[in-house]
Amino acid sequence: MRFVPYTEIGSIPNVIVDGARTTNTLLTLSHWPKSGTPAQLGDDTSTAIVFNYLDRPAFHVDADAVSNNHFDEDGLAGILAMVDAAAAERHRDLIIDVAQAGDFGIYKRREAARIAFTLAAYADPEASPFPKALFEQPYAAMAADLYIRLLEVLPGLLDSVEPYRALWEVEDARLATSEALLERGQITIDERDELDLAIARLPEDLIRYPVHRFTQLRMAECHPFALHNRTLRTRLLILQGRRAELQYRYEGWVQMASRRPAPRVDLSGLANELNQEESSGGLWVFDGVDQITPRLHLEGSPTTSIPIDSLVTRLEQQLRIGPPAWNPYDEEIPRP
Repeated sequence: MRFVPYTEIGSIPNVIVDGARTTNTLLTLSHWPKSGTPAQLGDDTSTAIVFNYLDRPAFHVDADAVSNNHFDEDGLAGILAMVDAAAAERHRDLIIDVAQAGDFGIYKRREAARIAFTLAAYADPEASPFPKALFEQPYAAMAADLYIRLLEVLPGLLDSVEPYRALWEVEDARLATSEALLERGQITIDERDELDLAIARLPEDLIRYPVHRFTQLRMAECHPFALHNRTLRTRLLILQGRRAELQYRYEGWVQMASRRPAPRVDLSGLANELNQEESSGGLWVFDGVDQITPRLHLEGSPTTSIPIDSLVTRLEQQLRIGPPAWNPYDEEIPRP
């Protein structure tokens, strides 16, 4: 099988990995919402779904082209398994771990996190060894070029991440620092299992630094891999002094096979209520349940005027009583 850029797939019979089908897609292998992937092949990452497909010849389709409409680690790992199944099979557990690190910020082997960091660095215009012109293209062309180039790089990364140290060591050190803070109890995580909620409390003196998620650059005081690897809860409330932010993790946007995260609740109403009381000059914003990792957060002020204990209580109540507002699964979620 060969990789064909999404914009060039045209009338070619194809398989789509980790993205949206086209008119001539014969099979989608994706954990994306409502993807239509056969339930018998379901898994948590699209890469794991690809291996399930490769293991079951009865599901194989007559297509020699594979593509994806966006670039990220899970898409790259899954497409590598399609175009070079033998190489991917030699590293099956590791490549699935890389996909989980890229999508969910969790990992079993530190090597997987380092590979994810390396791939993100290659896709970062400021850090990438690739020509700057690559990142000046329209997104579709840039994503295609990244696939073409990194399908050549990834097999070597799977063999050994050490030669790529310059691309992963800074972020790996930041991850190590965050993990040490958790080990020492300076960052704590309090789980509310019945709400699928984890409350992380951070020291006030922690400063933000750049991290990568989904090959995108973000800012965080604690590396998300460190937090995500410590809790399965998919609603994450981060508290730091008088700063508060609720994050819905990516697991709640996709079709998970190993477990069902609590359905997302629309927090727009709570944001409006908080704005009636907020006197810091900031504005509470909820990004929307359809975003891949939406947040309820305060814009325009670093801290809230609302007492943190009150905010936590009201958020917990909203998560407890709010109706499901997002369903990625092919079947409907029963409503209470």
